[in-house]
Amino acid sequence: MDIGLGGARDVSLADARDRAAIERRKALSGIDVIAERRATRTEERAKTMTFEIAARKVHSENAPTWKNPKHAAQWLSTLETYVVPHIGAVPIGDVTTGQVRELLSEIWLTRPETARRVRQRINTVIDWAVASNHRDRPIDMKAISKALPSQPKGGAHHAAMAYSDVPAFLAALRAMDGVSPAVRSGFEFLILTAARSGEVRGATWNEMDLETATWTVPADRMKAGEEHTVPLCDRALEILEEARAQCPSGGHATALVFPGARPGRPFSDMTLTQLLRRNSVQATAHGFRSSFRDWASEMTRHGRDLAEMALAHRVGDKTERAYARSTLLDKRRALMADWASFCCAEDMGTVVSLADARP
Repeated sequence: MDIGLGGARDVSLADARDRAAIERRKALSGIDVIAERRATRTEERAKTMTFEIAARKVHSENAPTWKNPKHAAQWLSTLETYVVPHIGAVPIGDVTTGQVRELLSEIWLTRPETARRVRQRINTVIDWAVASNHRDRPIDMKAISKALPSQPKGGAHHAAMAYSDVPAFLAALRAMDGVSPAVRSGFEFLILTAARSGEVRGATWNEMDLETATWTVPADRMKAGEEHTVPLCDRALEILEEARAQCPSGGHATALVFPGARPGRPFSDMTLTQLLRRNSVQATAHGFRSSFRDWASEMTRHGRDLAEMALAHRVGDKTERAYARSTLLDKRRALMADWASFCCAEDMGTVVSLADARP
């Protein structure tokens, strides 16, 4: 049996003889020296391979095979948000069932769908670590699921404000103290465009065309993975002009339209949630899309399909969509103009306190 003791430049002859004597004694006593060395190397590798490093490795190996770039980005971002702060620095071989259950418990009931995705992605990283000899055994995800409370059945809807209260909320929002201009403008822009929070928060100036009064959200930033063009009402254009005047970069093409406090980073969705909570509003930012949808259905003669297209929802089956190529931009422009008129009307009655706004 031959084993290496190190290079001649690193190990002196005397040290090599001493090490050889030690290894011979181990072999004579029945110890498998080679197996022992392999186990030591595996243990050392496991300790340098943290969960975060392993997660990034799994992501880099699999990302090229994923067709949807948005999915690839979300796969890693969910782990960075909900897992890395808890066990990112823990050696992958030392991650315990209890640690995984604990971090999942924080979002298990409040963000059930996200929690299930996080659980699946953690399991993928752990399985990779086992197959790559960075960990001895997988984690019992079934045991973790049994140890967590039952999630509500059926999809939980985002709490929405009654559309009749939206004008009052917008008036209060414009006068609200302690809110940054970017957050205030971004929130109003979100309501007027009936867009998703992430679409507005991540909007850059190169997506805006003030001449044609349109906002084109690229496919990789849309939930359905398809480009979506939003017609902009007059008030939305005013908001953009105000935002450009406040933009340090002067509206550079790749700069955020509604930047957060950290340079180059958008404000978080939690910022909008906290704003609503501070003002006792039992609604979510996403819920304003539902407010728009209810208004369109109950207060206008605009067609159902038009309202669905305004929300970037797919209309009809695959065959119908193959033939219906038009985005009905002009008709949607009229719809969004009517919505803006409703939201910004000055004769909608007395502005109620936000605490009175109904969910």
